Parts: sequence; C-alpha cells; structure tokens
Amino acid sequence: MTTDRLLVQIASYNTNLQGVHGLPQDLVDWLSPTLQVSKFLSKERRAPDIVAVGFQELLPLHLGLSGFSKAVIEDRNALILSQIEANAPNKERFSLIAKVVNAGVALLVYGRDETVARTVCDVHTTWTGSGPVYMGNKGAVGVRFRIPGNEGNIGETFTFVCAHLTAHKEKLAARLADYQHIVGSLLFPPVSKESKKPSTIYESSHLFFLGDLNFRLDVPPVHPLALRPNQDFSRVLDQESNREQLKDFDQLLLERRKGTVLQGLHEGEFWKFKCSYKYELGQVDTYNLKRVPSWTDRVLYATHTDSPDFLDQSNITNVLYTSIPGYTTSDHKPIVCVLLLPSPSSTDAPAEGRASRPPMLRLPSTYAPAPDPYANLKRYVGRSFDRVIGICWYLLVLLGFGSGAVGMFNFVVGLGAWTWWRSKDSPPISV
Repeated sequence: MTTDRLLVQIASYNTNLQGVHGLPQDLVDWLSPTLQVSKFLSKERRAPDIVAVGFQELLPLHLGLSGFSKAVIEDRNALILSQIEANAPNKERFSLIAKVVNAGVALLVYGRDETVARTVCDVHTTWTGSGPVYMGNKGAVGVRFRIPGNEGNIGETFTFVCAHLTAHKEKLAARLADYQHIVGSLLFPPVSKESKKPSTIYESSHLFFLGDLNFRLDVPPVHPLALRPNQDFSRVLDQESNREQLKDFDQLLLERRKGTVLQGLHEGEFWKFKCSYKYELGQVDTYNLKRVPSWTDRVLYATHTDSPDFLDQSNITNVLYTSIPGYTTSDHKPIVCVLLLPSPSSTDAPAEGRASRPPMLRLPSTYAPAPDPYANLKRYVGRSFDRVIGICWYLLVLLGFGSGAVGMFNFVVGLGAWTWWRSKDSPPISV
C-alpha cells in the first residue's frame, strides 16, 4: 500500500426533521471508525484525507423551504469539525472545503490539512430540487473540487453528491425520474477552458453519490423471508445469510443491474449490515413494521480507471461500509463508508503538454448523460415555490404555537370571526 492513495470517508444520515437536535454531541462512532479501518491498514491508524458528511431531512420542512437552514448547517459544521479533529488518531487537523444546503438536503466536505486541504482548488457547489414543481423537499446538492498533480500536472477532480429521492416502495418510477433529473440539472462549470457547456456529475475523475435514496425491499409475499404479521423482523435480519438472500429483492440493486439508474457506479456489500430503515424512535434494534425494513441509505462511487462493463468491480477499495445502530433519534440509522482510492495516474504529463482536462469517468456505451437546457429555470421555479409555501407554512406554525394544523384552525376561526364582525357592523341595505 502506498501513501499516495487517498482515504475517503463518507457519512450519511437522515435526521428525521430534527434540526440542531438531530445529532448527539459525541459523534465518534459515526465519524471516527478508525479502529475498524486500522485493522485493514494494519501498519498504523490513519485519518482520512477527505471526509464528506451528508444529511437529509436536516430540519423541519417549513423551515427548510423558507430558507432558514443557515444556522443549522453552521451548528453542524462546528460540531462535525470538532469531533473529527478530537478523534483523529494522530491529532490531524482538518479544514472545511465546502458546504451546501438546499431545503433539508446538506453536504459538508472536509480535507486533511497536511494532504488535501493545502492543495485543493477550483471548488464549486450546486443544488437542485426534484420535488413537486422542482421543490427542494427532495433533490440533491453537490460539491466538486480539483486536487492538482505533482510537478504542475492538472490532477484529478472529485465530485460528491448527496441526494434524497422520492419515498415509498410503490414510487420506484418516481425515484428513477428523480435521478435522471438530478443528472440533468445538478450542473457544474465546464470541465475545460475550451468548453462553454456546463458539466454533469459524471464529468469527473471520481464520483461519490450518497444519501437517503429510498429504494426499498420488494420481497414477493410467498417468499419464506417476506414480512409476516407479528414477526420479529430484526431477528430475521440478524443473520447475514438471510440478508444476503434479501439483497436480491433490493430495488436499487435490481435497477442497477438493468442499467436504469446510477449507471457506471459501484457499491460495497450493503447486506453486510442490517437495514438502515425504518426503526422505532428511541430504539437501537426495533423496526417499525408499518414499512418493510430496507437499505434506503447508500453510498456509491466510481473512479476514472473503472471499467463500465463490470458492475461489481472497482479500482476503489471498500474498506468499511456499515450502519451505526446506537443513534436512536431518527427512524433511520446513519451509515458510514471508508474508501481507499487508487494511486493518481502515473501517465499524467505537465498541463502545458496535454489537454487541460482531468481524466474522466468511463460510462457504458448506451448511456450518455447531458445537461438539461432548462436546468436553471427549473431550479429557480422550484426555489420560488419553496419560499412561498415555506413562509406561509412557517406563519401558520407560529399562529398555531408550533403546530401547522392548529395554526390553520386558528386562521380559519379568526377569518370566520372577522367576516362575521364585518357583516354585523355593516349598515343594512335599503331597498
């Protein structure tokens, strides 16, 4: 193993709309899994070079739509940075590379000071909504940056995307449509000076896609492992052999095999850990069986040396991929993935001797993603609806002392009383 191979840690958590209360103060189990990683690295405990942390349902929806997410994301940034550094195995220091939030979807990316943070450049952020009329209750945010190579080489680009797709098992087609919309509208600047066309998430040397993707288990009712009334499904999922059977009914895996979503990306063995959704609040290991337990929270990835023809093979080494059961404030469990990237390409020449374009991902010949020419129009139509609906909802919550439903009732009663008072004081109409 060579030290030029970057270690990337990716964490994702749907915090169930709880704002600043959605995280415990001690994040060591989630953001510092160095003990498990050190078993793989064997020689010494090593801090990651890049840490990406994604959130979905970051805060109550009316606040997110209203644009009141700045205080929450700043609170998260301070807590995460302090926890990463406090638990770094060799007291490494980190810096924030970028943060971005749209409604309830947020992404923060950090770099280790002595490796990545001191050289990173060309940092860009972007967002898009895929809810009704492109609102931000569902959608994605993205961060892209470049790490230059040695001796003036252009280096490689890194793209991180955090997404929250449409919920419910029967809404598979909507999830697939969400992803295609994200590919077309989550756009970055052109990848080279010669191009004026915005670039998609795929025009990158490395791509990491994380979040609550909401793909469900769709197990036939006649299958021996199908969910039964009064069944303790947690005990079923305790056995890895059962989980390995259930993975073949995972909607995301099935659609990836068909080539309909997340084309060209790879994933670790997600069935090695128990389904991350849907848990009873306050419980470590008790599922709420109103929904079929599923692996809704995922991390996928690709690097420019990967072959697009092999779904299960990547030159990125998946060191760790697991969930953290001890967090109980949400119906989701947070997940974490640690990835060891391949060494930077040794064939790079100085920038003046080659095209000013970093190496790009290779995609299946049948897939050619392209920017949506109406992407900006759709994004700002969605954001306009976000603000109007969010602020109206926020005012109703204030009127209802914290409850939108009570606020609506108070508003209707108040409007009725005002109308009655106006009609009582109006002079009679003479004939």
